[in-house]
Amino acid sequence: MNKLRCCVIDDEPLASGLIASYILKTPFLELGGEYSSPNDATAAILGGEFDIVFLDINMPQISGVEFARIIPPSTRVIFTTAYDSYAVEGFRLNALDYLLKPVSYPEFLEAANRALQWKESTAPQPARQSAPAEDRFIIVKSEYKLIQIPVDDILYIEGLKDYVRIYTASRERPVMTLLSMKSIESKLPEPQFMRVHRSFIVNTSRISTIERNRIVFGDSYVPVSDSYRQTFNDFISARTLGETPADKTAD
Repeated sequence: MNKLRCCVIDDEPLASGLIASYILKTPFLELGGEYSSPNDATAAILGGEFDIVFLDINMPQISGVEFARIIPPSTRVIFTTAYDSYAVEGFRLNALDYLLKPVSYPEFLEAANRALQWKESTAPQPARQSAPAEDRFIIVKSEYKLIQIPVDDILYIEGLKDYVRIYTASRERPVMTLLSMKSIESKLPEPQFMRVHRSFIVNTSRISTIERNRIVFGDSYVPVSDSYRQTFNDFISARTLGETPADKTAD
């Protein structure tokens, strides 16, 4: 595995040292530099030396938000700050994540895994290059934070009255957000995402096993209800070589 080359920009030595230590203990990350100001890092970043920049926001001379505007798209930003008032602006700048100080290692690792997934997803894939930019991720509010979720990372979505749970491949726990199934379904690209039950939407590209009208995601099972079964079976049959389970049931 190629490591993600990272740098830290923070005018607080203790905060910078903490993030640097986290990078050093994470196997798929490589520390390329620590800088006390954005000006010191400009040449290296514009030269494409780093994949990820852990960037403080409140710094003298130039803020992290201002500096992020000149960072090329081949390098992604993870903001680190003691204030949560910049979260929306951070996502407008397409930041991978937004970490509040003091940053714990589990929080850091979750952001690092998201960075790794981003890097892997940038490998040449002609089918995805033509996809609209807005189809690549969604942003939801959960526990007073805005969370960016790549749509390709979503396994399935479960509806719970006024809330939905979004299950992903990279997170141990689902993201819960105050949304209706109808509203989140309208933001997801078709036919990649399909409603298979009143309470479930699945990412069809993540389906690996189907048994007894249930879709298997690891230890979890998503039912296919009668109302959606014909549409789902037609979708699967069109992509299946040989006899399908539905064909055997019909016999």
